[in-house]
Amino acid sequence: QVQLVESGGGLVQPGGSLRLSCVVSGTTLDYYAIGWFRQAPGKTREGVSCITSDDSTYYADSVKGRFTISRDNAKNTVYLQMNSLKPGDPAVYYCVTDVDYFVDYGEPHCILSRDNQWGQGTQVTVSS
Repeated sequence: QVQLVESGGGLVQPGGSLRLSCVVSGTTLDYYAIGWFRQAPGKTREGVSCITSDDSTYYADSVKGRFTISRDNAKNTVYLQMNSLKPGDPAVYYCVTDVDYFVDYGEPHCILSRDNQWGQGTQVTVSS
């Protein structure tokens, strides 16, 4: 059984940083594309960032230049380094396995598939 456990969320001031971690068990990350999605109250779910098995990456326009996704297959862990956090970033952040990554007209995209597994989420709050 695949399980994902996110951690690293919390309260941070605007401009601050957090690093989210997602530890995956029950499978190996080597062959999966993994994504981070977020959901804020009253807002639609948003794909934040994804990373493929060959380390191709996708970032939503809202986080480009501020967030960095990485993976450590030996630890079966995916990270999301979030810098320069803004008031628009607060949400529950979810780690998701087996996302679909593709490139269209030179632009990367990352979407959910039928086979996704989700973690329980970690709350990120940005407030002064």
